[in-house]
Amino acid sequence: MPKISLDHVHLFASNLEVTIKFFKQCFDAKVIWDEQAAGVRNVRIRIDQSFIHLYDQPPKGARGGPIHHLGIETDDLVDLVRKMKSLGILFKNQISEEEKFKYVMVQGPDGLLIELFECLEPQRWEISRK
Repeated sequence: MPKISLDHVHLFASNLEVTIKFFKQCFDAKVIWDEQAAGVRNVRIRIDQSFIHLYDQPPKGARGGPIHHLGIETDDLVDLVRKMKSLGILFKNQISEEEKFKYVMVQGPDGLLIELFECLEPQRWEISRK
């Protein structure tokens, strides 16, 4: 069988520049490529070892379609939330602390629900922190 891996999540963006700026400022995303594809601008960004493709087109249909939320893992949730608040990002709730992880939900561009979380047992979840 060929080697298979999940490469990216593809998101619609009603304002591509705002969406790119959000991911760059909040999560140190890097633009990998920015091209026309299938008749519209597509941007591939990297966050550590993961990728998101952004499609220059407003979201279609009901909120999120089959996507409930985007999960972004960090090794320091308190610091990440502090950084995002300094950028003017609003949080409706405080960080929730569970036995094995901490998390908080935040709204991104176009109403994208984002879960920020810190796993307290990264090896068990097979999270590599290089």
